[in-house]
Amino acid sequence: MIELCTKLKELNVGKVKENEPLANHTTLKIGGPADCFVEPSSIENLQKTMEVISDYQVNWRAIGRGSNLLVSDQGIEGVVIKLGTGINDLQLDGTQITVGGGYSLVALATQISRKGLSGLEFASGIPGSVGGAVYMNAGAHGSDISKILDKALILFEDGQLEWLTNEEMEFSYRTSVLQKKRPGIVIKAIFQLAEGDREKISAEMKKNKEYRKVTQPWDSPCAGSIFRNPLPNYAGKLIEEAGLKGHSIGGAKISEMHGNFIVNSGGAKAEDVLSLIQYVKDKIFENYQVMMETEVEIIGRK
Repeated sequence: MIELCTKLKELNVGKVKENEPLANHTTLKIGGPADCFVEPSSIENLQKTMEVISDYQVNWRAIGRGSNLLVSDQGIEGVVIKLGTGINDLQLDGTQITVGGGYSLVALATQISRKGLSGLEFASGIPGSVGGAVYMNAGAHGSDISKILDKALILFEDGQLEWLTNEEMEFSYRTSVLQKKRPGIVIKAIFQLAEGDREKISAEMKKNKEYRKVTQPWDSPCAGSIFRNPLPNYAGKLIEEAGLKGHSIGGAKISEMHGNFIVNSGGAKAEDVLSLIQYVKDKIFENYQVMMETEVEIIGRK
């Protein structure tokens, strides 16, 4: 792995670090080291990175702003690619926008609202990247990415770039084709928005942001919703009704504000969070015979 990291440094693909703690790159502030951590400075350098990974035949994983992730205390084997500066361009063409996978979703929602474009109001408080949002079909307030995506440019493991249409992305609740069938990195997304009233759009975004502020613990390290909603039930409601709010294991604690959030109350390990997740699963099944499934992605060495 040292040889691979050295090769990437020689190619000057961007920032390259060995044994970089992923706690520095996740919103939960948890995670062991990546064998090789790369933040490519351009799409071309990302392609070079993928070519080297393919040559060395090592595992890889892409991340954005680190939300919706629980990384093992033992870290991640292989290469972790972080999309950020260099893959965060934005172009507006009437009601259609083309945006890089590394662009902040919150910043994007704010930016286009000022242009009087409607369609991303639901994303005003989602603390991820555009690439991550497309990857997992992020959503809130009755809408999601699948409602506005026209197509996405994907970089696949073999280094090939391909545009996938909305239909080809095979979106469903908090998932897409990229999670299971065709692993790839979202390089760009084209969203089809609509002209709207700037004041109404801003008011809707403010309402959504305020709702999140008073109902969700974003002032503490957390990963967002831990469990998928077992419809027609809601994860947070079941956890609250079971009296589990505030329950903690080690440094991991179920938020007092929202039952479907686990916060790092100080020095939490991934092991603490995993134990707390299992505790919730057991209690909810015992009380309601409902099987809880995680929405947060759990990755890294076992």
